[in-house]
Amino acid sequence: MSHYISNLRDIEFCLYDLLGQEKILGTSIYADIDRETAMGMLEEVKRMAENDLAASFVEGDRVGTVFNKETGDIKLPASFIKSYRTYMDNEWWRIDAPVELGGTSIPASLRWAIAEMILGSNPSIHIYASGTAFAHVAHMFGTPEQLKIAKLMIDRDWGATMQLTEPDAGSDVGAGRSKAVQQPDGTWHITGTKRFITSGDSDLNENIIHFVLARPEGAGPGTKGLSLFLVPKFMFDFETGALGKRNGAYVTNVEHKMGLNVSATCEMNLGEKEPAVGYLLGEDHNGIAQMFKIIEYARMMVGTKAIATLSAGYQQALAYAKVRVQGGDMKTMADKASPRVTIIHHPDVRRSLMVQKSYSEGMRALVLYTASIQDQIALARAANDEKLSDWEALNDLLLPIVKGYGSEKSWVLLGTESLQTFGGSGFTQDWPLEQYVRDAKIDTLYEGTTAIQGLDFFFRKIVKDGGRALTLLAKEIGTFASTGGELAAEKAALAKALQEVNEMTGVLVGFAMESQSKPDEIYKTGLNTSRFLMAVGEIIIAWLLLRQADIAISKSANPGRDADFFAGKIESAKFFIRTVLPHISAEKAILESEDGGLMNISEAAF
Repeated sequence: MSHYISNLRDIEFCLYDLLGQEKILGTSIYADIDRETAMGMLEEVKRMAENDLAASFVEGDRVGTVFNKETGDIKLPASFIKSYRTYMDNEWWRIDAPVELGGTSIPASLRWAIAEMILGSNPSIHIYASGTAFAHVAHMFGTPEQLKIAKLMIDRDWGATMQLTEPDAGSDVGAGRSKAVQQPDGTWHITGTKRFITSGDSDLNENIIHFVLARPEGAGPGTKGLSLFLVPKFMFDFETGALGKRNGAYVTNVEHKMGLNVSATCEMNLGEKEPAVGYLLGEDHNGIAQMFKIIEYARMMVGTKAIATLSAGYQQALAYAKVRVQGGDMKTMADKASPRVTIIHHPDVRRSLMVQKSYSEGMRALVLYTASIQDQIALARAANDEKLSDWEALNDLLLPIVKGYGSEKSWVLLGTESLQTFGGSGFTQDWPLEQYVRDAKIDTLYEGTTAIQGLDFFFRKIVKDGGRALTLLAKEIGTFASTGGELAAEKAALAKALQEVNEMTGVLVGFAMESQSKPDEIYKTGLNTSRFLMAVGEIIIAWLLLRQADIAISKSANPGRDADFFAGKIESAKFFIRTVLPHISAEKAILESEDGGLMNISEAAF
């Protein structure tokens, strides 16, 4: 039996009932996709994810990667290769490829709904298959000659890596020391060491194109001095793709990790054994901006992966709670002869399950809501719509919430609630939860830690934006909160929490402004940006859950087979409002009382 249970019913509800995405199908750039076609795609991915892709999930973890130090080559388990080939041979790569190179134009909301099921069933498949998305970047920025590389990456199923991190630099990308020296023929020789490089090598593809940030000889310091180079594993003929000699980009070590073991995380050496020949992307020294197109995609993917894993964990915990018999009903505990019951009858188990349900469904809505904004961006670009900048700012605002909030909440809940439902059995490999927990931890670290997401969220997505996107979002939430109806009390609680978050924003901005004359004041902001990110995430989830509950109430008059589904939507929204939103008052009080004293404690006191 597969470890993975999808929740396609909820995905469908989010796409069409909550977000109304049917209205964009069959129009403009999505003219070839209607609801029936979209659902057919989702149903096929569900079948494939629950069977073919999930089949190698456990063996991929237990066997992992096999690294040959002499050659620098990595081999993967045969079962995993079979799962990967199923995904690629069924041409799901087309949803990421440029239309000009054989891709399929589908809404981002449908694309990320598909991704959830892939990432929930076997995340490393999606990660290794990212070469097509990287090809999109090469196609976007490349010279006419480099567009041939993008086409070859797609036509010949080449892999790709994103190489930013260096052993001494870590998250401080601008401190990277990898060097690029231009050659007479226009190519560049890259030297340096990169660490934590995902998919650095494998036997899935005949070639890999490494997207490498390096500093051209004579360039200035920091991120502005970095350029982006395409460095192939094997040199190749630009017309036919025929492989030539080995290029000088080698794996020198594979990390022994806590989880996600079949995904090769590598140390890479460039230029030590032989020259690592690279091509400057677009012949334009604009590396960090170009790389951020990949990073934005990766952050969306990581958040979706985390949330997909929480959903999978909840589905496992729910199924287990319905069959595991243990103890008597609490109301008959005094009677030792009372019948034993399944654990879903126990109050704290029910509390735990509703926590998992509300967060997993709320964060799925967060991912798909963000993706629906990306749909609006694509449509606005196609129509030259003046609202494009607003949509782009809103997407920028939401990405660190999807990635930072989504990964942090999913990791915590998988361990404290989903695994806990199984009791001691959850700590064993008899059930997939212990692997879910290990695999999910990386999501809080990938593509910028939660703390980095918090800093980015406040300083870049709010302060630098002048609060425009946050104001647009807050206005939309506030308008909804005033609509009353059967959930008027819950909406009033949402309005109160929204006001508290708005006040938190003002306090943080005040700290930042004071720092202009008193530099130490900036520490008060830094001590609370993660707290603030989480608070905004809670507000958005509460809003999306209440919107779903409103829809469920409207449909409950004629629920058909969905009566229980709609009842669950209503109750999970009420539960979240009652048990989660009150914490925002406490978070606000903590933030307002910040005196920065933590930064004055001596290191020895720790």
